[in-house]
Amino acid sequence: MDRSRLFRKWDSLDRESIRRAQADKLRIFLRDHVISFSQFYREVFAQARIDPDKFRSLDDLKRIPFTSKQDLLVTPENPNRARDFVLIPDRAQMSKRPAIVMQAMLRGKAHVQAALEREYRPIFLTSTTGRSTDPVGFVYTAYDLNNLSSAGKRFAEVLGIISVDRLVNMFPFAPHLAFWQVHYAATAFGVFTVSTGGGKAMGTDGNLRILGKMQVTTMLGMPTFLYHVLSQAADEGHKFENLTSLVLGGEKVPPGMRTKLAALVRTVSGNEARIVATYGFTEAKMGWGECPFPPGQTSSGYHLYPDLGLFEVIDPESGEVLPDGSPGELVFTPLDARGTVVLRYRTGDYIDGGLFYEPCPYCERVVPRLLGNISRQSEVKELRLDKIKGTLVDFNILEHILDDAENIGAWQIELRKANDDPLELDQLILHVEKTGSVDEATLAMQLTNHVVAHTEVRPNQVLFYSRREMSRRQGVGEELKEKRIVDHRPQAGPSSQPQDSSKWRSLLASIFKRRGGKT
Repeated sequence: MDRSRLFRKWDSLDRESIRRAQADKLRIFLRDHVISFSQFYREVFAQARIDPDKFRSLDDLKRIPFTSKQDLLVTPENPNRARDFVLIPDRAQMSKRPAIVMQAMLRGKAHVQAALEREYRPIFLTSTTGRSTDPVGFVYTAYDLNNLSSAGKRFAEVLGIISVDRLVNMFPFAPHLAFWQVHYAATAFGVFTVSTGGGKAMGTDGNLRILGKMQVTTMLGMPTFLYHVLSQAADEGHKFENLTSLVLGGEKVPPGMRTKLAALVRTVSGNEARIVATYGFTEAKMGWGECPFPPGQTSSGYHLYPDLGLFEVIDPESGEVLPDGSPGELVFTPLDARGTVVLRYRTGDYIDGGLFYEPCPYCERVVPRLLGNISRQSEVKELRLDKIKGTLVDFNILEHILDDAENIGAWQIELRKANDDPLELDQLILHVEKTGSVDEATLAMQLTNHVVAHTEVRPNQVLFYSRREMSRRQGVGEELKEKRIVDHRPQAGPSSQPQDSSKWRSLLASIFKRRGGKT
């Protein structure tokens, strides 16, 4: 079935019609798939005495406990934790379902077995990056990959991609959602695409050669890496006359970053670029995009697929669901997934706008939209800047400040201890690429004052580098994600440390290990 056709039915419904249809889908999904085949949720629903057949509206969703990343982590007591979230059909139970029995009678057992294999057998995996915790894998079945393709086709439609475009996918080649969402979007939509794997696979020079040969119209990738590639293209005098669009993901995209990227596109192509952002996360197994909007206007918000999943916005402290248009933490529940499934998943992402159902002012679709800036809870860090107490610093704000700042390009925030002494105070050092004509002393003072005004934290140093030096500091072409925040304090968290390959081996073993202890 082409689920993109279903999307066209959903994108003209009003709020109440959408929510009624979602409640119906949720009830069937929970009853026929989740409770029957998920070990984790079967136990959760039994303990909470939840009967999905009694769900009549989305208000009943509140009865389901939240799931968080901590619930997914492997522990010594439960080394196969990730597998508990995978929908694994019970052969005996399936054989008693009237629809299965009827299909077996009409088309034979072999046909039924093949259909169940396509629907439930894991054949693909993506994973979290493992920056804040150990990596967590999410498996897909053929059914899920069909959903990913459908979401990708809608994704391309919302982003304004057309069939004659030529795309270069510069997301890192890895078992991570961003790369594969673009791959499946391009194949489902039917647009010519070359995937370079980012800097690590082909290097900056390799990416520039591809851009020149392809007559590229659209570049897709992480903002930091696209900034690096376009900066080098401008320095070397490359011209990409057909380049008109950038699609950004994997990092926040403040207005200042859009402005800098738009200026670079003008330099290498002479065109005014359409710059659109995307939002996605491993646990949702899909991504969403904003539709193009005129320069100087505000974002249209991320256009959702209401038949495939639903969002709630909650108060991060109380867990209470907030009204439409309220800022809060994003919580996601799939409505049509197989493989790994999590319900009411607390993303740890905070949106300062909220969930809206009004028609998009640009494309006029009436699907739900997430509107506003999205920031990560993990980017709020405690710094010991004086002898009395720690200070909570929101690095989401600091990232926006630096991206929006004039006269600087790439940047990096470094945290370390004074004199590298674990008992000393924390230090915050800004490493920046100077791009304007202002002198370093003046720019250092401007940046320091700007940071203090917005965060009440004073950088200990502001150090300046050439673009190539900053690229080396950020690990462009070496790291899966460019290092914009590094924590060099002793006993820093996993986000600042190289990923241990043993974590990936443990991840795969935890998913594919059969109950009973044999692989």
